[in-house]
Amino acid sequence: MNAVIVSSTISPTVEPVAVPVSELLPWFVFGGLLLLLAIYFVGAEQGATSLISGMYVHEFVHDGRHLLGFPCH
Repeated sequence: MNAVIVSSTISPTVEPVAVPVSELLPWFVFGGLLLLLAIYFVGAEQGATSLISGMYVHEFVHDGRHLLGFPCH
């Protein structure tokens, strides 16, 4: 018969490391700019400030416009 040996080792606790705000700030700015760009394309593209000709962008974000309450027709 084989005996099973169980060792009870205690693993060291790992403390979480605080990330400085100065390292997170560029990511927050980048995310904010992406959100502003998305809101522009959903809310204002194909209007008076259109950057892309045609109705392709409008049709791509059409349901999102209604979901967010932007009028389009």
